[in-house]
Amino acid sequence: PPSPMGGGPSTSAGRMTGGSQRGALPPPTTTFADVAGVDEAKEELQEIVDILKRPEHYTRLGARPPTGVLLVGAPGTGKTLLARAVAGEAGVP
Repeated sequence: PPSPMGGGPSTSAGRMTGGSQRGALPPPTTTFADVAGVDEAKEELQEIVDILKRPEHYTRLGARPPTGVLLVGAPGTGKTLLARAVAGEAGVP
């Protein structure tokens, strides 16, 4: 029965639907070659790519991989493109 307040999750026979039916994310295809300019930022992010590619190397040295990276800048400066390039270079979703 629908909620008297409206809204609520979509259900099928009382079960939540949606999450398990989604396909896997396609592998990222953006690389640093696709990013023009911001050479300093690309150099800094190359270290993050190396950590994502070889976490065991850094763990063995006692470092913990970062749980996230904060990209700061004005709108339209390429933060999302840089994030996609990091994922593409590292081969992670």
